[in-house]
Amino acid sequence: MSRERWEQEYATGDKRKDRWSTMSFEDLPATGFADAEPPERIGHPGQFPYTRGIHATGYRGKQWTIRQFAGFAGVADTNARFRHLLAEGQHGLSVAFDMPTLMGLDSDSPTALGEVGHCGVAVDTADDMADLFEGIPLGEVSVSMTINGPAQILFAFLLVAAEEQGVSWDVLRGTLQNDILKEFIAQKEWIYPPAPHLRLIVDMIEFCADQVPQWNTISVSGYHIREAGATAQQELAYTLADGFAYIEAGMRRGLDVDSFAPRLSFFFDSHIDFFEEIAKFRASRRIWATWMRDRYHAQDERSLKLRFHTQTAGVSLTAQQPDNNVVRTALEGLAAVLGGTQSLHTNALDEVYALPTERAAGIALRTQQVIAEETGVGDVIDPLGGSWFVEEMTDRMEEQVLEILAQIDRMGSGSILDGVLRGIEEGWFQNSLADSAYEFEKALGSGERVVVGVNKYVTADEDELDILEIGSETEVGQRIRVAGVRQERDQSAAASALEALRKGADSEVNLMGLIVDAARARATEGEIADAMKTVFGGYREPPRV
Repeated sequence: MSRERWEQEYATGDKRKDRWSTMSFEDLPATGFADAEPPERIGHPGQFPYTRGIHATGYRGKQWTIRQFAGFAGVADTNARFRHLLAEGQHGLSVAFDMPTLMGLDSDSPTALGEVGHCGVAVDTADDMADLFEGIPLGEVSVSMTINGPAQILFAFLLVAAEEQGVSWDVLRGTLQNDILKEFIAQKEWIYPPAPHLRLIVDMIEFCADQVPQWNTISVSGYHIREAGATAQQELAYTLADGFAYIEAGMRRGLDVDSFAPRLSFFFDSHIDFFEEIAKFRASRRIWATWMRDRYHAQDERSLKLRFHTQTAGVSLTAQQPDNNVVRTALEGLAAVLGGTQSLHTNALDEVYALPTERAAGIALRTQQVIAEETGVGDVIDPLGGSWFVEEMTDRMEEQVLEILAQIDRMGSGSILDGVLRGIEEGWFQNSLADSAYEFEKALGSGERVVVGVNKYVTADEDELDILEIGSETEVGQRIRVAGVRQERDQSAAASALEALRKGADSEVNLMGLIVDAARARATEGEIADAMKTVFGGYREPPRV
């Protein structure tokens, strides 16, 4: 692609400022390479293969979205935190759910005992979802929900909450994580075997293409793979493989690739190895664009553009000397920005202990705002592009990731989807992650890998942190709340909706409409999940041998 085309796209694109300059009032160029044509593998911003970013104007046109992850205790507590974050300058909302919700359990399930509201917010019904966003206009705020096994159920609750706010589904904007393959690989929060979960995901893709067209139906997530012990290369390779697997699943349903691929997004970890992370982000765009064009024959340019959210690395945070976590998070956030992320969450210093306090969450938010408003790193598009070191790292990352993708492709006899499923069933991914995690722990134990405050520069006495504690009253209140919904609803309507869903699961009908009907009838999350489980069954992963 030519510099002339880039200059034309840049000149006609929206800009946030009329003048871009340093603190010393020196004018800044839009991008590097001056008047020269960069190598084809690097290209120009906004042009194939998108190594330098998916938008011609970079952050000059639109700053990345500041999207802090939040959710704890009951819906009223989280609603208050959401309002606080929006008032402090956050751009979009990102919902963290508690463990029972993530596992498809109601808060009054015996299995949920002691876990309600502890690692996120408890949401059992459409009423909970409505109260979670009370006073927050769903037609105006972009919402991200980190939920996978019961993703379609929670999405149905959101759709019901939106229509009860008077908001049309076609204006809803946001992202559902909805990435079940990475659950089988790394995070372990599933309900059914892989095949029924994939069916539900494709059902939702098909449903949203028709009725919720602005919604990002899957956030293909490398974050949890990295947190489970992956190297940067494994994180990127396994995540892209999952993304290609969803593409193949949709195409096997008969969907045109360009009808759904533009609504897929990605979610990466930004770890502490600064330049390796930047190279990972740049290589991710290049591989996705090339494969989507050459292997899956996508024609729509939007299908070729890998859009991603980033979160700083939770596993890099330390309980020892927790103030150091502010520094780690700032550097990881900076790497994500220099790598071209579309949205960013920065972790709080106390998250190694518990959910963040309001003060710690505020520091994490201000960390992003300092990067955005004071450093000037977003004022030049892909400022590291053309660096010998960064481009070499990007090329090397691409080569290593392609080798892993080729191995997965061979396992599937020419199908990435079949290769991923085989890798899950045979424990190949899980074993690879265990081996990588073990190698890191050996390096940490020997001192080869330094973590400040843990195995070097250790201090004996440290001040205690004030951490957020979730009292038992949250669980008691939520159990009463969900029981109240069951008691007050139209029992006949709820039972009929659940039976229709069970029959639908035993056929080939698209299940999203039936799940929404059950949500409207105030069926609970656990009831909806169980209705399908009677048909789909459960799942237990293979042991390591």
